[in-house]
Amino acid sequence: MSIRENIHQVINAIKPENILVSVFDKHGLDELVKGILDFNKDAKFYSTGGTGKKIIETLGARASENYLSVEDFTGAPEMEGGLVKTLHPKIHAGLLAERGNPAHEEYLYGTLSKMGCRPGVYFDIFVGNLYPFTEVISKAETTPETARVNIDIGGPAMTMASAKNWHSVAVLTSPSQYSEFLRSLQNNNGMIVLDQRFELARQAMKSIGEYRTAIGNYFSGLDFRKDVSPSLNIK
Repeated sequence: MSIRENIHQVINAIKPENILVSVFDKHGLDELVKGILDFNKDAKFYSTGGTGKKIIETLGARASENYLSVEDFTGAPEMEGGLVKTLHPKIHAGLLAERGNPAHEEYLYGTLSKMGCRPGVYFDIFVGNLYPFTEVISKAETTPETARVNIDIGGPAMTMASAKNWHSVAVLTSPSQYSEFLRSLQNNNGMIVLDQRFELARQAMKSIGEYRTAIGNYFSGLDFRKDVSPSLNIK
């Protein structure tokens, strides 16, 4: 295992071309999609499931040009129950790759294209919010099993990958950020600038920390025999 700092030039202004979307809360998503297209009519959106349906509905006749399902992009089908959709090298390489790094470009455009018919891409924006774990556990009728299945795995992974790589990716974690994000695009000639990406990354890191802390606190307070096993079909 090797860890090193980014030795390549960091780009200040990035055009929103490839946008990965995975949201539980779909409020404001139509305005965000339309707003991004106002600045780049060729922007392409990648998503799965219900989020994909919402984007296709928003795009209308433009969907064939501006939308690609994650399944078609990666060449990997979704696992039953939606448990595995975005945990794929084409997704995480697109979020973590360094721009201007020849080795990463070869991995995206060369190595990954051998895994299917499509090469990888640099994602410019990740839009994501998570399963509502804290809302679920606040309900008196919630069992530990209900809480367990409402733990988001892919969402936090993509959020932290995007936040870690704020040199390259803007990460939006709440519908409340959409209007300000679009205003910033307006003020910066349709480009996503570095200081904005950093501020969004800070907010994303904080939100993921709070999310994982809530999960840890909840399960740390459970007794297996009293709280957990009664809700299971144990063989």
